[in-house]
Amino acid sequence: MFFWFIGTALFAVGFVFRDPRFDYRLLIVGSVLPLADGVFGGARALHSIVTTIVVLVVVMLVTIGRRPMRKMLLGLPIGMFLHLVFDGAWNNTDVFWWPLTGFGFDDDPLPPLDRGVLTVLMEVVGIALCVWVWRTNHLSTPARRRAFLHDGHLSLPG
Repeated sequence: MFFWFIGTALFAVGFVFRDPRFDYRLLIVGSVLPLADGVFGGARALHSIVTTIVVLVVVMLVTIGRRPMRKMLLGLPIGMFLHLVFDGAWNNTDVFWWPLTGFGFDDDPLPPLDRGVLTVLMEVVGIALCVWVWRTNHLSTPARRRAFLHDGHLSLPG
């Protein structure tokens, strides 16, 4: 599952913030970053709320006095938070609260790999949301696509 996290993150942030100057590039990265836990065999530190909070604190501390950079970098922890929400990561208490519940990890699979047919349905919804964002922002136009890659701005009607 990949597009589920991107589509839901784009929709949620666009609906909540309604900021035409929000940089969606790092939001997209943050929304799929916890999937990298799969490299290590399953749900691990990137599925922990503690890790996400640490990333947020680091972004806030590193960007003191640099608002434009902060605004851009905040997309990363916001995307990570949204991944946890749309993944239902809280269902695995030990991983969600790691390392507060201990430092070890069981062989828990990534949540998307543990849902069966529901994963396919969620991915279809994610693809539909991504197609909606693509069409709404005319990203099939090379100039508009280049502009998005340069500034990360999207126009998501609420």
